[in-house]
Amino acid sequence: MEAIEPAYGTVPLLLIAAAAIAVLLILVIWVRLHAFVALTLVSLLTALATRIPLADVVPTLLEGFGSTLASVALLVGLGVMIGRLLEISGGAAVLANSLIRAFGERRAGFALGVASLIFGFPIFFDAGLIVMLPIIFSVARRLGGSVLFYALPAAGAFAVMHAFVPPHPGPVAGADLIGANMGTTLIVGTVLAIPTWYIASYLFSRYAGRRFDLPVPDDLVPSGEQDGQRPPHLLTVLGVLLMPMLLIFANTGASTLVTTGTLSGDAAWVQALVLIGQTPVALLITTLVAMVVLPFGRFGRGRVEDIANEALGPVCAIILITGAGGMFGGVLRTSGIGEALASSLEATGLPVIVAAFVIATALRVAQGSATVALTTTAALVAPLVEATDGLSSLDLSLIVIAIACGSTVLSHVNDSGFWLVGRFLGMDTKTTLRTWTVMETLIGVVGFAFAAGLSLVL
Repeated sequence: MEAIEPAYGTVPLLLIAAAAIAVLLILVIWVRLHAFVALTLVSLLTALATRIPLADVVPTLLEGFGSTLASVALLVGLGVMIGRLLEISGGAAVLANSLIRAFGERRAGFALGVASLIFGFPIFFDAGLIVMLPIIFSVARRLGGSVLFYALPAAGAFAVMHAFVPPHPGPVAGADLIGANMGTTLIVGTVLAIPTWYIASYLFSRYAGRRFDLPVPDDLVPSGEQDGQRPPHLLTVLGVLLMPMLLIFANTGASTLVTTGTLSGDAAWVQALVLIGQTPVALLITTLVAMVVLPFGRFGRGRVEDIANEALGPVCAIILITGAGGMFGGVLRTSGIGEALASSLEATGLPVIVAAFVIATALRVAQGSATVALTTTAALVAPLVEATDGLSSLDLSLIVIAIACGSTVLSHVNDSGFWLVGRFLGMDTKTTLRTWTVMETLIGVVGFAFAAGLSLVL
């Protein structure tokens, strides 16, 4: 819906926004209310507090929720299906073992990290880490040394991909709310994820592994379930993982050539290339291909439907939280709070990309959920982005990455990922703070440095 005439001035609107965020944090942190319910409730209360006409309150909530889900749900659902199909077929193990043979045992941690970067394109952080942990523990037992040498590069790779690269829900929602091109965001996120992982995760793991000599835990994680009597070939796994990226890259390249006049946008083959390179279509094609080419052994093709169905259950909450974040953003835009915040941030003189990082960092530290921090920040800064002249498609994608970086730093006791990593690696709280928390902070800071640097140069 279009913004209504604000019922209050700038200062009251900003106070309402601050109160709304404070209430959201209290509900999530202390009351332990589910983030989806908390975001929905706060969106309703904010709409009422800003005097949006009562007849427009529910349409405003539904429009913000529905418009976000329209892009997010398709990408997240298809992406997690691809990841689950690769997991069950044994594709993760094939990729990891092949890379270890290629890089050698002395660089096993690096190989596991590279495998996780590739495998982390379609699969979520927690699912990807759990799938890789049996492989990580097996390699660590065979080669010796602290388990951190092998676990941190893999965990950091999944964390970077989850934060930076579509089709993961955070960057998808951020790009949608900011108005960034999804293909450009995918390219920028992938390009920045690799050096960020190497510096903040792999190099840090060399220090942490020497500093903390942690043994391989007892069998906390069972071997990953695999239906296939034979695993897929390495080229099959790589083909499935790279297919959506290649299709999206083709779309971006064709669109760029059309814009520059090199190609005619009326040509049927150009339109077809643009269509199949749209992110939802690219992921749909890849999902169908994965269902056909990945082997599922004695269970037959009937098992494929069950695998796809099982994949969707765990991401339901993430999709709904993301949609509720879009709902909150819709209320902020309609009520005029977004414009008030935009004018206030503009008055501080902070560049948009810096303001985005700072807001996301504050929300991440306060309430723990990276998804909530990212979607809320994107909704808050969207009006500022709209009011800033001269931002290119690349600039918009870099702002999305900056928000993702702020949403990554300082993972601590209010973050489920903190406990997940600490528990599976057998670390106490203090050690987890000195390893996982430091690495997550490095990922956010290094990634933001790259994004901010590129925004100045390009």
